[in-house]
Amino acid sequence: MSAGQGSGLLGRRGRALLAPRVTGQVRYTDDIHLPRMLWGRIVRCPYPHARIAKIDASRALARRGVVAVITGKDMPERFGIIPWTPDEFPLALERARFVGDAVACVAAEDERLAHEAAELVDVTYERLPAATDLQGAIDRPEVGLGKGGKDNVSKEVALSFGDVDGLLAGSDVVIEGDYYYEGSAHAPIETHCAIAQHDKNGLLTVWSTTQVPHYLHRELSRVLRVSPARIRVIQPPVGGAFGGKSEPFSLEFCAAKLAMVTGRPVKILYTREEEFYAHRGRHPMRMHMKVGATREGKLTAVDAQTAIDGGAYSSFGLVTAYYSGQLLTLPAFAEGYRFSSTRYFTNKPPCGPKRGHGSVQPRFAFEVSLDKIAERLGMDPIALRRQNLVGPASTTLNGMRVTSNGIEACLDAVERSSGWKERRGKLGPGRGLGVAVSAYICGTNYAIYPNDMPQSAVQLKVDRSGVVTVFSGQSEIGQGCDTMLAVLVADELGLDLGAVRVISGDTDLAPVDLGAYSSRGTFMNGNAALHAARQVRDKLREAVAAKLEVSPKEILVTRGALVVANDPGRGVTVTEAIQLAEGRFGTLGAVGYYNTPKLGGDYRGGTIGASPAYSFTAHVAEVAVDVETGRVDVKTIWVAHDCGKALCPTLVEGQMEGSAYMGAAEALLEEHVIGADGLHQGPSLLDYRIPTSLDVPDLVSLIVESHDPEGPHGAKEAGEGPLHPSIPAIANAIYDAVGVRIDRLPFTPSRVLAALQEKARREVEDGARGGAGGAGSAGGVGSKSGAGAVVAAE
Repeated sequence: MSAGQGSGLLGRRGRALLAPRVTGQVRYTDDIHLPRMLWGRIVRCPYPHARIAKIDASRALARRGVVAVITGKDMPERFGIIPWTPDEFPLALERARFVGDAVACVAAEDERLAHEAAELVDVTYERLPAATDLQGAIDRPEVGLGKGGKDNVSKEVALSFGDVDGLLAGSDVVIEGDYYYEGSAHAPIETHCAIAQHDKNGLLTVWSTTQVPHYLHRELSRVLRVSPARIRVIQPPVGGAFGGKSEPFSLEFCAAKLAMVTGRPVKILYTREEEFYAHRGRHPMRMHMKVGATREGKLTAVDAQTAIDGGAYSSFGLVTAYYSGQLLTLPAFAEGYRFSSTRYFTNKPPCGPKRGHGSVQPRFAFEVSLDKIAERLGMDPIALRRQNLVGPASTTLNGMRVTSNGIEACLDAVERSSGWKERRGKLGPGRGLGVAVSAYICGTNYAIYPNDMPQSAVQLKVDRSGVVTVFSGQSEIGQGCDTMLAVLVADELGLDLGAVRVISGDTDLAPVDLGAYSSRGTFMNGNAALHAARQVRDKLREAVAAKLEVSPKEILVTRGALVVANDPGRGVTVTEAIQLAEGRFGTLGAVGYYNTPKLGGDYRGGTIGASPAYSFTAHVAEVAVDVETGRVDVKTIWVAHDCGKALCPTLVEGQMEGSAYMGAAEALLEEHVIGADGLHQGPSLLDYRIPTSLDVPDLVSLIVESHDPEGPHGAKEAGEGPLHPSIPAIANAIYDAVGVRIDRLPFTPSRVLAALQEKARREVEDGARGGAGGAGSAGGVGSKSGAGAVVAAE
């Protein structure tokens, strides 16, 4: 382990690979302009729920420069990223289910004209009853958004492991509480954009901001009824995604269809307002968490019940319903576990995956519950977690296989770096420290659609000049996967990074990779790259060994040369080795791939959450709370993350810091709030609050390396796992600072102030009664009180 750095393979020369992004050389999708290109604009429903009675495009088509208008009847095929729940049309066919639902699309000569023409499309709606919040969806089944129209249920999950009721009954302390996590948006700098071109040979090319080119390719073929051999998807560099671009969207289908209809290229670029309505952000969740423990701090059982606001369509919702419970059993857990989750449809923008998909919300509830138990038992919260850790080379009670596990080292790192033992509870009025831990997947056990083919693949082209080109279907969305591939291949073949080219995100050029989601890039794409590179390396060693008249086992690959291991003065340059190998074997190249072993518990849903490895994270947050205003200022977050092996330490640190930043933003500021009228309360970057550079806390990155036995050079993920603990760590720090629990996000000044006022009121009442009131909760807040060493069950 090292603080702020790792013993990675990427040196200073590798940082040059990042230069194009910071010097403005990268061309994003909206930077592409094609000859004779038209602009598209989607017509969106102004009501939360309505039947589409009639669409009249005559006024728009009469406008000079308007070339075409399409409606749902032009693409009457349902789609959905999960093949078992396809419930969307590219353009709503009969019913629009939220404000902003796409109902028609126009193509015009320029962008302004397209916007004006969209206003001229006359749509006649019949308004329908709507459920615009979670409770409304539960209370009004007659809205009929679910299957068969009988209710609003999207997916129900109920799983149980062990005698939960018996374990809770035998517990010395039981903590029970309600938590609410407000939805949040991704807010990437780059909004969604797609360009489509249909050439004279019948090839449909789509450039898109997608982070899943392969899945977009499949759905374009199916929905448009075009052979996949006649479709090419190109993913230019993406200006932020965070999960919000991990499925097909209306604009890609519309641009493609309009290009086919008009014979001209078509571009559609979402405005910032459209980005908020297209959404697919973090699910709002209402959680009831019950956790038991012995007086020694050993967790006995967890009983979790979750209601999920899924928005208007399924998206990844089937997986979300499972993730809300399945991923909670690491890194510290109990003997028994029961969870039930129900995802409901509402007349709101559909929710989907956002960084840490499905497990950020329950992690908040559970980690705060652990702190409540520690308070009741008079235990150090870090000691409580240490006592209940799931170890390496083990299996969780819900059947998840654990390989490497560095969570103890993570706890050690944040405890030491933050001065936890010396400072917690001693920082003075309004200052506090809080801790939380988490674990996350390194790719999913299986593809979104059932198949036995590899999840990830890489193809290498080796040129006699000494240049190696890596073709990868993986999606570069700013997380650095192209750099990671270059580093692995260069290291394996003894090349300088400048001799490695990476071509990614093009379905015509690269082998299939399933995309940038579920933190699968380093583990899966990295293993595929190593598989390919080692095949080339073996040929180089054999060719050099023949020239030097030694065994291939005696040849060592070093930076720039292949040499005899016990006589390094004898050797050849890498370029000469490539030429020798080409002369011996013919044109050099290799294909590498990766697929997961069979994983997961033997029960329905047991493979959801199963992963070839898990990363582990611990955070300590320090906050200052202004008791006069309720404002919370996060001063520092110490982030210790077990990434297995830091292949590119600079990138790992960036992911750790970006994750903690995003978690702090959701903790204090972010709310994707839809009103009773179905309208977003702040669909702009002026009104939707995210931290500026002035609001970012000090972030201390502590890289922990546990060396996973199955990861590439021991590496695991670092892109999503480091987000989870930020939010509960901040919540627990607020409690340490001012003695109140805020169990509803975000922790706004008004909520903190209300909790402080409630605490003061209770203290006055307790004083009047001559008692020393207990730590209770009302309206989602709790108050701090003295805690004995042993507490009877509540």
